[in-house]
Order: sequence, then structure tokens, then C-alpha cells
Amino acid sequence: MHEFRYVKDELFCEDVRLSELAEKYGTPLYVYSHGTLLDHYRKLKKAFAGVSPLICFSVKSNSSLSLLKTLVREGAGLDIVSGGELFRAQKIKADPSKIVYASVGKTRQEVLAAIRCGILYFNVESIQELGVISDAAQELGKDARVCVRVNPNIDPHTHAYITTGTVESKFGVDLETARIIFLNSSRFKRVRVEGIHVHIGSQITQSAPFVAALKRILRFMDDLKRIGVPVRTLNIGGGLGIIYKEEKPQTAREYADQILPLLKGRKLKLILEPGRFIVGNAGVLLTRVLYLKETDKKRFIIVDAGMNDLARPSLYGAYHQIHPVVGSPAAAASGSKNSDIVGPICESGDFLAKDRPMPVVNPGDCLAVLGAGAYGFSMASNYNSRRRPAEVLVKGKNAYLIRERETYDDLLRNEKVVVL
Repeated sequence: MHEFRYVKDELFCEDVRLSELAEKYGTPLYVYSHGTLLDHYRKLKKAFAGVSPLICFSVKSNSSLSLLKTLVREGAGLDIVSGGELFRAQKIKADPSKIVYASVGKTRQEVLAAIRCGILYFNVESIQELGVISDAAQELGKDARVCVRVNPNIDPHTHAYITTGTVESKFGVDLETARIIFLNSSRFKRVRVEGIHVHIGSQITQSAPFVAALKRILRFMDDLKRIGVPVRTLNIGGGLGIIYKEEKPQTAREYADQILPLLKGRKLKLILEPGRFIVGNAGVLLTRVLYLKETDKKRFIIVDAGMNDLARPSLYGAYHQIHPVVGSPAAAASGSKNSDIVGPICESGDFLAKDRPMPVVNPGDCLAVLGAGAYGFSMASNYNSRRRPAEVLVKGKNAYLIRERETYDDLLRNEKVVVL
């Protein structure tokens, strides 16, 4: 699944020792495998090769420019959700005709910028948003193409915070509202309503929710066709899960084998929006042990990475495998003791793992938090006035610094002291 493996009791990323990277660049440190990133993209592309889909990488999962550029050069499009992500796409000279723009709260300024850029599709999430896009397109004298994001009311059986396709969700419109939009699309000047977008959630490990949602959407499309409203584009979103603990998520091939038969005989432009599936297991977070603390109830391993560096455990209760960078995995398993691995942030919710069997470690030892490539750095913050970490991209025997660690001056860069 990835290019992080032990060689003679030491953890490597491709052909580079992680201990060397931690020593050279400091910790906390994000490290990515170039080979893993491309391998997962290519697996998905190969699995769906029969229908030649546009695979738009979800920028929100990891917006580092070097990773985006790597995927764009391989032929990927981009799935963006903000003006800032559009700016990043433009910085790496991504083809705007391969960019789709989601988000339930696009501002008028963001819409104008995207139309000027010439993106492929807006994924529209409300009738009012469609009106804003129409007004902006008329102002610029340019057409805008849209897919209507439909909420199929399917429970994906994932964490509540990353469930997006049920009636309780803020995302998308219900089927009846979508029908009204398609039947009245001519009222929205300079807007071409061409497709349907559906995205039911994230970290979904089984195909059943995807299949149920797609069947419901296809029935809806057939209903539209019968009344003379053909749909040319279908965006089935992302959400494919990865292995964090003991999950057994479907492979790209298994996913395609469930989806493609449903599309047989339909002349549709197919779009996918994977993020985590491509980059999740392509990255790790390196952190160094600062202190050990024993109480009557707990052993705490205090490290230099906190919830500001990796929010997922605190935010979702997410599980990430954590291993020593140096040491035999077998020996580590035999001498383990349940521990909380916690960071330096002044919050009780600041932890990377709880009640986790961990080997004997000492201050100065380096640990690797696996599966941290998606929603790791992209969700990092400066809480407690902490500097965000550096990022390194490894290809074979070479390692490249792709983001410098922030400085204290960076923390103050946009502030002004006003004395009143």
C-alpha cells in the first residue's frame, strides 16, 4: 500500500532513512513518498480506464504545491473548494479545463475569479448559489458550466463529521430541488447546467453506500431524460477509504468493478474526486519524544507534535499507527505497554493516540505517525503560537524540502500593534 517499510530495524521512506530526515530538518516533520502518491493515482486511473474518467485530486486533502504539481504532470485534474485553492492551482499552472469547484459557501469574488480562469465545472449546492454564478457570468460576458450537487440521502457509515450525503447535511440539494433546477435551467442566463455531482462522505471502506447512491442518482437521471432533459456529465465524487488501523477498504479495482457495470451503455463524461485514497498513505508525520510521565493510571509519552500539527485524532478520534523510527517492530510488540501519546498543546484533547500499546521509548527517540498524508498538514494551525512543520518529498534515494518550517517572524507577519 505504501513505500514506508523497515530495513534492518530502521524505517525508510523509499530509499531514505527517516531518522536522517528528522535529524536534518527537525521535527515535527511531514514526509511524503513520491512513488506511493503516483502509484495510488495510477491504480485508480487503470481501474477506470475503460471509461476514460477525469480524475480530479481533492486539493483540500493535501494542498502542497509539489504534490499537486506531481499529480497534474501525471494528467490529474483538481477538485477545489476555495479561492485559495484556485490560486494554488494557478500557481502550478494546472489546466483550468480540468478543475471542478465545490464548496457550499462560494463568495461572489471567488465565483468571478473561477469564471475568469475558465474552470470546467462549478458543483452547485443551492438555487441561490446558481443565481450568483449566473449574475457573475453575465457581468463577465462568459458562460459558466455547472453540475448540480445532489444529496441522495444515503448513510455512508463513516464518522458523522465527514458524512455529507444525508438529509441532515449542509451539502447539496434534494432530488426535487435538483429537478426544479434542471427544468428551469434556462432562467439562469449564461449558465449551462450539464451534470450531476454526488459526494456522500469520506473514509468509506465498503462499496455498498457508493452503489446505493449511484443507483438513486441514475434513476433520477433516467427520469430527467424521459422528460427531455439529458444529463451529460456525472461526477461521483471521492470518499474512498484507506487503511488506518484494521480497516479493509476496497481496492481501486474492486471499487471500479462495482461502479462500472452500473454505467454500462450510458454515454457520460465521468469525473472522480479522490483525495485520501491517493495521498493518505503517501505521508507520515515524524515526531520526537520529549518526556515520559507515569501516573497511577497512565503512562504518557509526550512528543513535540500536537493537535495543531495533526488534528485528526482530536477532531475525529481517528486512529493512526505510530511506530518507532529505529528499532525492531517484533521487539517493540513484545515489550509494549499501553500509553497515551500526547503533544505540547494546552488542551486535554491534544493527543495522537490513547491507550496504545507502545514499546519502551526514551526522550530523543523519533516516532512515525503513519497514514498522515491526507488532512494532516492541510489542517495544521498555529494554535498556541506554534510554527507549522516543514514538509519533505522523497523520490528514490533523494529527499527534497518542499516547505520550510515556519519561523516566529512568520507568526507575526500580518499583525500590527495598535496602542490605544
